[in-house]
Amino acid sequence: MRIKQFIFILMAAGIFAGCKKDYLDINEVNPNQTENPPINGLLATATYQSGLNVFRAANITAYYTQQLASPNASSGSDIYDNVDRSSLWYNVYNTIRDIRVMRDIAASNNSYQHIGVAKVLEAFNMSMLIDFFGDAPYSEAWDAKNFNPTYDTGEEIFNASLALIDDAIVEFNKADPATTLNPASDFIHGGSIPNWIKTAHALKARLLNRLSKTAAYNPGTIIAELSSAYTSNADDAQITSFVARSPWNQAAFNNTQLLLDAWLSEQFVDALDGTTYGVVDPRLMHIATLTQFGDYRGTPNGVGRVGTGTSKEESYLSLDGFYSMAGAPLLLITYAEMKFIEAEAKFVNDKPGSYAAYLEGIEANMDKIGVAPAEKIAYLANPVVAPGVAGFTLDHIFKEKYIALFLQPEVWTDARRYDYQYEDFTLPANALLSTFIRRVDYPSTEQERNGANVPAVSGLDQKLWWDQ
Repeated sequence: MRIKQFIFILMAAGIFAGCKKDYLDINEVNPNQTENPPINGLLATATYQSGLNVFRAANITAYYTQQLASPNASSGSDIYDNVDRSSLWYNVYNTIRDIRVMRDIAASNNSYQHIGVAKVLEAFNMSMLIDFFGDAPYSEAWDAKNFNPTYDTGEEIFNASLALIDDAIVEFNKADPATTLNPASDFIHGGSIPNWIKTAHALKARLLNRLSKTAAYNPGTIIAELSSAYTSNADDAQITSFVARSPWNQAAFNNTQLLLDAWLSEQFVDALDGTTYGVVDPRLMHIATLTQFGDYRGTPNGVGRVGTGTSKEESYLSLDGFYSMAGAPLLLITYAEMKFIEAEAKFVNDKPGSYAAYLEGIEANMDKIGVAPAEKIAYLANPVVAPGVAGFTLDHIFKEKYIALFLQPEVWTDARRYDYQYEDFTLPANALLSTFIRRVDYPSTEQERNGANVPAVSGLDQKLWWDQ
């Protein structure tokens, strides 16, 4: 019944969404579009597509962070080739266009809850986009008559995203909205305003944490945001209902059908199987398939498969794994992430508090993916993982966060903030850069129709404004 209702809502949203035309819509006409879309149909589109945008982004970044590897030698994403990212660009802007339609309708009739969701999701999507591309069209991007919008700087869009989050919290706290969120149309929080408020604070904490290499970094402000964010795994922002297979389940299924996909990187497997750190992480069995040899083996990025690709010489995302099983949740922001952000924010001025948050982050992630209590206790008792406050370093935080945020695009942000200093982390074989990748180039579609405004990119090793 839930799936039937879900499909109906998405079909309605697909017909009614995307009503306003902008520079993305040149020569596109949809006779089914209406000027009066249903607000909860737009809510369904906004929440669902925002989740899919996380998958679309992670299906790029997981190769940059060497959580996944291509089965093909010298694959573009593995070796830092200038792969065209038009699809991600289009999907983010298209999602925000629908979000803005929902926001405008909500503003016309005092539907404060929908305004709040719209502002959070716009901030969520735009902050993800600028983490890939840097500067982007924003202030002029929504003018239906302007097909060549100028670019705002990444920092300007970042600050606008923070303002959107603050505005959203105000909207959520307004009394007597004309229309409330339909739980069946809200695929992230099921209509829960308290959880949306927590997500707003969680997103703000995430964004502020991105400033760790800048003079604007303020641990106290981050800690204040965290105090109003998630308090358990039950608060996580995630999608759990899908029209067909969940995205990573589809990737794992593709691999069983000889459509090679979702291969684990050697870097990631070595980090969990005891090779790199000398401790076996029980989460690996909840992620990867066993090889024909009865162990876990990753594929080196840039090298490609060592055998046929069909005889299980390497490990893939498992159809029984937490992230890729049938109905696997698509995670947007999690409680575990908040604990690692807290650990980083407290590290200098409250090291005991930082250490406690670090351990809680590991525990939260292990509970989330179903690690057995005894295995969790044993792992957390290992001195490699839990060295005590005196031996505790930022390296511990970044290493464990890299594992806990598996298949989330924020890992690439962390890798750049950390300058890729993970233990034994090396450039992929056949890399086209002499150093690690820092950004992506602008899409070919954007360069073709708005080229006069597209900023110059010196290379994919060019650092974004927060990564100096």
